[in-house]
Amino acid sequence: MRDITTPKEKLLKKIRKALLEKRDNPYPNVEDLPHYPATDEMLEVLFAEQFTAVQGRFVFCEDEVQFIENLLTLAEEREWRKIYCWEPDLQKILNRFEYPFFETDKDFEQADVGFTLCEALIARNGSVLLTNAGMAGRRLSIYPPVHIVLAYTSQLVLDLKDGFKLIKNKYGNDLPSMISNVTGASRTADIEKMLVLGAHGPKELFVFLLDG
Repeated sequence: MRDITTPKEKLLKKIRKALLEKRDNPYPNVEDLPHYPATDEMLEVLFAEQFTAVQGRFVFCEDEVQFIENLLTLAEEREWRKIYCWEPDLQKILNRFEYPFFETDKDFEQADVGFTLCEALIARNGSVLLTNAGMAGRRLSIYPPVHIVLAYTSQLVLDLKDGFKLIKNKYGNDLPSMISNVTGASRTADIEKMLVLGAHGPKELFVFLLDG
């Protein structure tokens, strides 16, 4: 009898058969293999290099006073008037120095800056690990044209897996519904191969790194 099974059906049959057969993992230690060359560079320096390489704006601050001074200077230069901050820990710092900000979403469509904290900084690729667990939620890091992150040197880790470990240790089994790894400003080159910033989110991403 002529076999009328289609090539697609034959392939699916092989896949089903392979799934039913239990085999030992041929590469049990693959996750432990180094994917990058070893580095002795300080995490702060490595992050700053990688972050600025993807057009991120990096500002190191020795203390909160220097952080506020840098923020004031930048806001005056850029003429930022509507800075939105919804996270209590960050609000406490701004209130301590009487720095003005919007703590509700009133006139949010006119926002100049969204100001948030983060979960971790990934030094290897200069990215920022965010979640929606805090009061900033999903909107504050996405909608305003400028996103500013305040981070601490204690949040610096080498690789993405180390960042996920921090999140796991912090939240346990109650993980946030959104975990986002942000590398530089939003960009796309889909339109005529021209790089466009701010296509799907902020045009600029700042990280203020506070020693502590």
